[in-house]
Amino acid sequence: MKKIKYYYNTHTLRYEKLETPLRVRLLRVMGFLMASAVTGMIIVAITFRYIDSPKEKLLRQQYEDLTQNYSIFQERLKQLELQMDEIENRDNTVYRSIFEAKPIPDSARIREMEKSKEVTLVQAMGETELIKSMTGQLNNLALRIAYQEKSFNEIANMVKNKEKLLASIPAIQPVSNKNLNRIASGFGYRIDPVYKERRAHMGLDFSAPQGTPIYATADGVVKDAGFNTGGYGNRVVIGHGYGYETLYGHMYRIKARVGQSVKRGEVIGYVGNTGKSTGPHCHYEVHKNGIAVDPIYYFYNDLTPAQFDRILKMAAASNQSFD
Repeated sequence: MKKIKYYYNTHTLRYEKLETPLRVRLLRVMGFLMASAVTGMIIVAITFRYIDSPKEKLLRQQYEDLTQNYSIFQERLKQLELQMDEIENRDNTVYRSIFEAKPIPDSARIREMEKSKEVTLVQAMGETELIKSMTGQLNNLALRIAYQEKSFNEIANMVKNKEKLLASIPAIQPVSNKNLNRIASGFGYRIDPVYKERRAHMGLDFSAPQGTPIYATADGVVKDAGFNTGGYGNRVVIGHGYGYETLYGHMYRIKARVGQSVKRGEVIGYVGNTGKSTGPHCHYEVHKNGIAVDPIYYFYNDLTPAQFDRILKMAAASNQSFD
């Protein structure tokens, strides 16, 4: 039951019923509402300031985890960068020097990194400095790895070419010479067996019984195979590429054919006594870029250092050649 309030009116000298005007009541209601709103805002502010929502708690935990692991990531990145520096250094100073290739300047790597579109920037993941820093470092490292992979592919091709080059360099003796007693005459000026005067002898003479197999000393393609009127008799000429060419003269019988691809150690003919020759032997020449060079320095695949020293002395003897 609503209470009725009275007040004492001094003008009428009696008690009268207290009635609150509408304006006052409205002001009171508005004041209450405003006070409630302010109080609510204060409570909400305090709540959001000191009490996290579930989503905020999750984000805060993730942030703390990232902050905690950032130093670990930084250390790992430093290790990877040091490893990349070492790989790039080996690329320039070791691998490429082996294959006589020019080192890659750092400026080339930087330009390639700037041009590369292989790695997309992922800074949209977040705007914090932590994310930006890690993203930038990872992108930079990824670009360096991508460029280094390209360099190693080039080195792999160099390896293949180097293997082909090594197979194309004359490296064995053209006839079996296990006892090292078949070198009859060396490279240089020797007594000509016909004219009996000192003349340039542009190869090595290997004395051997007629029919002894003659071997290709390196991989190549047969350029000439037939009788030569210039004194070599039945001869074979093999082009090995890379400026190398070998000649085998005075054969009894030729096995190789023009245009045939041969491998090192493959039989190309047999020792004979054809052409300007005074006895069964194989006249062997090595040409580098069109110039005859001493074949004695192209036997490194089948001789020990001691054996090489022995045949070097034998080839250096001033004697009469077989042709």
